This record gives sequence, structure tokens and C-alpha cells, in this order.
Amino acid sequence: MPIRLGLIGKTNTGKTTFFNSATLSSEEISSYPFTTKSPVSGVSNAITLCVHPEFNIQDNPNNSKCVDGWRYIPIELIDLPGLIKDAWKGKGLGNQFLSIAAQSDALLHVVDASGGIDSTGKISEVGTGDPISDFADIEEELIMWYHKILEGNREKISKLVNSGSEFVDVVTDLYRGIGVNKSHVKDSLVATGLEEKNFDDFDMTDTKIFASYLRKISKPTLIVANKIDVEGADANFVRLRERYNDSIVIPVSGDSEFSLRRAEQKGLIKYSPGSEQFEILKPDELNEKQINALNFIKKGIMGEYMRTGVQFAINVAVFKLLKMNSIYPVADETKLTDKKGRILPDLILLKDGATINDLAKEIHTDLTKGLLYGKDLRYNLRLPVDYQLRDRDVVSLVSAAKK
Repeated sequence: MPIRLGLIGKTNTGKTTFFNSATLSSEEISSYPFTTKSPVSGVSNAITLCVHPEFNIQDNPNNSKCVDGWRYIPIELIDLPGLIKDAWKGKGLGNQFLSIAAQSDALLHVVDASGGIDSTGKISEVGTGDPISDFADIEEELIMWYHKILEGNREKISKLVNSGSEFVDVVTDLYRGIGVNKSHVKDSLVATGLEEKNFDDFDMTDTKIFASYLRKISKPTLIVANKIDVEGADANFVRLRERYNDSIVIPVSGDSEFSLRRAEQKGLIKYSPGSEQFEILKPDELNEKQINALNFIKKGIMGEYMRTGVQFAINVAVFKLLKMNSIYPVADETKLTDKKGRILPDLILLKDGATINDLAKEIHTDLTKGLLYGKDLRYNLRLPVDYQLRDRDVVSLVSAAKK
């Protein structure tokens, strides 16, 4: 599972319900602070259209599954403990949270769009809380965590830079453990206008601005406006979207998605995650409360927002935030099979800009030895090893040994 998404936010925002609905897990859900006392990991899926209908064949997936023409690609979802103020100083479960968040490729920041929690994350009267402030509070904790790393190593950085090391290399090494690369550091320096300034001349404002931008681009984040099914949440969703117009904000009803997946699991309805509709299969086995709930989801959620938003949020994180492309490598270019005869067996997610050579490395490092070219099997084209792959490419790799 190459992709890891972390669920962050204050307590009682519905992170665990989101997690359970996305993984069909049954983690404890309650209104007590820190119900999630330690990070919980589960398997969810990113979903994309499969290519097999284009080739008029039936696939036989190996590392993913295909249902009704949709590929389900396993990804790891982590439900992280709720943060409190000064978590970056190690308060509450701060250190544990931040160490796990560091390993996530992207973050889904869950806020209670109904305004049903206070500033500390405790349940309060709906409409009295402020999801805009809730998002800002957690974001500040993350920025301060990045800032602390930089300021806490100021003397070390200065010594290395003054002895001849490149500032970009020193800072990259400092943050490498939390997924920061050299391009993140370079882009942050340019964006903040600090690329020409000597590090010894950086003041606290400079390092805070730099840390803020570095956090933003190294841990891409979307806002999950959860509890959109609660009255008044729609207005807060609009406020969130307007206030944080540089972020993707997705309306979500974790409760609705959880109900649909449970009903589908029991065979009561036909429903695919992320779908804009569902079909009741066994109306006689549903009581009045269940029927009313399903009708509300159909009209109040899907009728208004098209979907519950849980699967959509995951898909957006993988394909928009992380800019992943779905690539189908095969060994036999005529039958589109692997060496075991499985048709379109694997779907590999690669970052936008990845090349034929990168694909070879992902499959097996030995494949890069003697690699001659790739072959686009949709258009029967030879592709140079530096060709940048596109979403839904179906390719075979040709090496000197194979030829």
C-alpha cells in the first residue's frame, strides 16, 4: 500500500466515524475526549475507472479488485488522536500524533461543520462552535511543530552552512524524516522570498513564514466538512470554502456513509462506495426508522450534495492532492497479462511526472538494467525511458535481456 492518508482534527469531529465507514472497521465511537488513544490503521480504497472495457477483455486483478468496471486500489488510512492546544510542545498526545502524521503522504482535516463542539473539542450545542477556528487551531499546531524543528536546530544549521554546506541540503536532511524533499525546501524559499537571505539573518518571523509554507506543500491537506447532514452545517460549509479558498473543502456525512455501507454489507441495499445513488433490495426487512434514515440520505444528502463525501474525499486526496496516476504494467503485450497469465493484474499509482524508468524501479530495481523503452499498448507506440506516464496508461517494458 504505497499511499498513506492521515485523519486529523479535534476530538468529536467524527474522525472515527469517517475511518469506520471508509474501512468498515468498528473502532470505538464516543463523545469522550481521546477516544482514539493511539493511531489506528486500516485499509481503505481509492477508486478509479478500470481500463479493461476499452480493450474488450475481462481482467483478473492481483493487487487490487475490479467491481462493475471500477478499480479499488488499497490505501492505508490512519485515524490519529485528536489534538489539543500546545500539542507541538508535547502536551496531550501531541508527540505521538505528530510522529505518525509525519509518515502520512497527505492529511484529511476533519472539522465539525455543524458547529457542535467547543474550542477544546467537547460536545456543545449545535451552532455554538466555529469550524473555521477549529481548523485554524489545528493548523497552527502543525505549523509550530515545523517551526520548532527549524528553530530548535538553528545553531546546527548555522554551523553547517558557514562551513560550506548548502542551506537547502541541510534543511532537507533536517526534515527528511517527515517526508520533506529538496524541491519542497527550494519552493518554500522562493515562495517566501527568503532564497537570497542569509540564514543567520532569519528572524523568528522569517522562520515561522518558511515553516508555514513548508508544512503546506510537504503535507497536502484537504478539509472534510463533516456532519453536513446536521441542520445549519451547510452555512458553515460555505463559510469554510470562502475562508480557506486556497484549500479543497468537501462536504461529508460520515454517519450516512457508515449507515449505507453497513446496510450494503447486510445485503439490504445495493451500494458502491462513492456512488450517487443506492437501491433498496429488501424493504420488508427494514423498520420504519431505517427507511426514514435511508430516505433522508437519498434526499437530504445525495439529493443536495450528490454523495456522502467519504469516498470522494479519499479519491480527491489521492488523485488531486497527491496527483497520482493509475498505470497498468503488463508482461505480455498481446494478451495484456503478467507472467502468470493474469489479465491486467496490477494497477500501480505513480506521481504525476513519473517516467517509464520510474515504473521499472517501482516494479523491480533490476528492471532498470538494460531497459530500452516502454510500449503504449493502447496506441502501439514505443515510449522512451524518460517518457512521462499519463493516467490509465497500459504499458509493457522492453529490456535488452527481454528482447
